[in-house]
Amino acid sequence: MSESLVHRGPDGQGTLIRGPVRLTMRRLSIIDLEGGDQPMSNETDTVHVVFNGEIYNYVELRESLAGLGHRFRTISDTETIVHAYEEWGDDFVNHLNGMFAIALWDERRARLVLARDRAGIKPLYVAHVNGTLVFGSELKALLKSGLVPRELDYHALSQYLSLEYIPAPTSIVRGVRKLRPGHVLTASMNRVRERAYWDLALARSESDPLPGSVDDHIHAFRDVLRRAVKQEMVSDVPVGVLLSGGIDSSTVAALMTQATDEPVRSFSVSFAERSFDESRYARIVAAHLGTRHHELRVTPADLIEALPTITSIVDEPFADPSIVPTYLVSRFARERVKVALGGDGGDEMLAGYSTLQAHRLAPLYRMLPAPFRRAIVERAAARLPASPHYMAFDFLLRRFIQGADAPSWHQHQMWTGALYGESKAAVLHPDIRGATDDGKFEAAFADTAVASGAEHPLNRILYQDFKLYLEGDILAKTDRASMATSLETRVPFLNLDVLEHLERVPVNLKLRGLTRKYILRKAVKGLLPASIITRRKRGFSIPIATWLNHELRRLTEEYLNDARLRREGVFNPSTVTALLDEHARWARNNAKVIWTILMFQVWRERWLDAS
Repeated sequence: MSESLVHRGPDGQGTLIRGPVRLTMRRLSIIDLEGGDQPMSNETDTVHVVFNGEIYNYVELRESLAGLGHRFRTISDTETIVHAYEEWGDDFVNHLNGMFAIALWDERRARLVLARDRAGIKPLYVAHVNGTLVFGSELKALLKSGLVPRELDYHALSQYLSLEYIPAPTSIVRGVRKLRPGHVLTASMNRVRERAYWDLALARSESDPLPGSVDDHIHAFRDVLRRAVKQEMVSDVPVGVLLSGGIDSSTVAALMTQATDEPVRSFSVSFAERSFDESRYARIVAAHLGTRHHELRVTPADLIEALPTITSIVDEPFADPSIVPTYLVSRFARERVKVALGGDGGDEMLAGYSTLQAHRLAPLYRMLPAPFRRAIVERAAARLPASPHYMAFDFLLRRFIQGADAPSWHQHQMWTGALYGESKAAVLHPDIRGATDDGKFEAAFADTAVASGAEHPLNRILYQDFKLYLEGDILAKTDRASMATSLETRVPFLNLDVLEHLERVPVNLKLRGLTRKYILRKAVKGLLPASIITRRKRGFSIPIATWLNHELRRLTEEYLNDARLRREGVFNPSTVTALLDEHARWARNNAKVIWTILMFQVWRERWLDAS
């Protein structure tokens, strides 16, 4: 199990064997390089901890705990966890500001405590098999235990085909689940219990947000984000920034330059395909801020070269193609730094996705008479020529029509995901359609929206994004891609202080009319060039549509051929063949669906069918 995670911590290994518990960890040394080895114990050698991540408020915690009589042997953030548990018991997690997956053994009480950070930045998988609790930072560690059968969970497969990822608590392997973000699991010899210790509490009503003028909100937000960036730069090793040229990562880079006298190292990727390339914006920001900028050109050959590594990284099916450039830029950055800050979380907390504009437009579209929509709009959309370009008009219009009539809690997923309803049933082999249980899947969407408790529809959508897309896609992608290269990536937009501040920022300062991230755009005025502040969001992706018909054609022929699909019995060969044919002729851009199926097939060969 430890060897399977060596990429997450090549600097050291530690193991604890006490009675019924076995703890092991791989260390990526960032703070207290000499004294921070794990497992770490208290003075009486009765509380032991291993953890992946960073505790950003460890200095303040250390001072507070020392004042309460605790004695420290190291200057590591890890040791604050041990003493925080001694002082506050299971409530210790409420005192931690950081990203973490923690396993703590309380020897006197013979109980294990597992905890995951609030947003789900760090992963934690758990399985209860024949009286044994097995856990690890990645699914592959559990599979290497020899205790977990490699059986496909069809409910998880259904989630994956729709969402392109699998959100907590489900995993693709039957019997294995992810500990949900903001949750603690405690286990004794005869009881396993899980509870939530934190939840995103977006303003429940319009009277709930923080008081103050628009200018007050803008200044307060800039101050809390500035403090978070400075806090997350703390490290005993070199720190850089992953700079896409978008407003989120550019803001982080700008605040980093304010927090240090040294030039900040910035890293970005570029593509020959113009509609996918954001490198010129990253160069504009780097020149404006005076960062020491490094740029990597990504080609189809780089993708093909990286694919075997990526399939070993991603031990669950994952169809967000941006994991490819994320991995490549992480590998590139790791040549010069060991820690990198990024802009993840800004879209979810600040209403950054274009689908939120679509939510404003959908009610107007539904006001059109249904016969007019079918005869004019939908027919015109069907006749539009397919385009391989990023966010092309034909793609956006068809996606909008697909979800326009759905309930608001379902629209966002239909606009961003791959397969739903009849189209999903058509790609599945008839023998397994009944096992995917789409009713349970749809109910989970609705429950997540209701759980927010927010009156404002936008806050319900932001909550749903935070709980599903952020954890299952964005953070999973960043964690697996960066940790595969032994690079620690930090996300200041998800710092606890920033989260708790943005919870109560009024909705109309996030999405103002059709202007997304309004408060952020105002907060960085003067810090970034106007061309960066006002530019349209592009996203971080690669030209999969074009590559599938050319450089990746061999992969589709190998993994999606008729004979193979019939033998494996998961997908309907005739439907998949028709999708490939349409795409090859550019009758329709089916890249999203084809890539989703292809990545499952590659995953299956590497992980499910492995002996």
